[in-house]
Amino acid sequence: MSTDLPPPAARTAVVIVAAGSGTRLGRNMPKAAVPVAGVAMLERAIGSVADALPGARIVAVVPAGHPGLWQLCRTAAAGTRHDDCVTAGLDLVAVAGGATRNDSVRAGLDAVGDAEHVLVHDAARCLTPPAVFAAVVDALAAGARAVVPALPVVDTIKTVRAAPDPAIAAEAVDSTPARSGLRAVQTPQGFRRAVLVAAQRQVAAWPAERAEAVTDDALLMEMLGEDVYLVPGDERALKITTELDLMLAEALIAAGEEHS
Repeated sequence: MSTDLPPPAARTAVVIVAAGSGTRLGRNMPKAAVPVAGVAMLERAIGSVADALPGARIVAVVPAGHPGLWQLCRTAAAGTRHDDCVTAGLDLVAVAGGATRNDSVRAGLDAVGDAEHVLVHDAARCLTPPAVFAAVVDALAAGARAVVPALPVVDTIKTVRAAPDPAIAAEAVDSTPARSGLRAVQTPQGFRRAVLVAAQRQVAAWPAERAEAVTDDALLMEMLGEDVYLVPGDERALKITTELDLMLAEALIAAGEEHS
């Protein structure tokens, strides 16, 4: 009898968090529905996951009150191609998001089945190249319990304090950390499913103020004493948050640079 394990992608589920309002984009729609070069952000995110990890289960966490995003997911799961961006016949389910990001991640985890590994990915990083997904999955397969893609910080970063004279400005520089020890993290963030599920159960019982301070799942792992490994990110995995971000993403697509 063969003892070969299934390929990593087949043991992996990807939770795409797509329930945000996107108010900073100034559109009267959820961020995941905003077109990026004519294709909804969520659709591009699903397509990038399907291209990078064929065979992985995809769980899209979408706003409960936006039928267009639910239909997009049904179309992908049913096996109908849509604008050549979603691979036909995906193992994809959609679930309703919660009031906070942590609530949405927990809703997604409830639908991942028995996958050994879970990647939590922002729909807003819809141009993430396959190599980033592969690096995260490889690190999990090598034994990591938590891993995130990251890039060196190129800007000089300042910590701040209240200004001594608020009539001049509200803040003053407190310190300047060395850039060599700083990284900007991206998604997908990868975890052993059992570890992330147990951690999110703990968050559900925390006071609201403490829970809301958990801005991503890597921070949750840090708070619980887990080692979080870093793998190389990619500048194309930018998070589309503002109109300028959207313009840059569309420029990358026009130049044929996305997912390459």
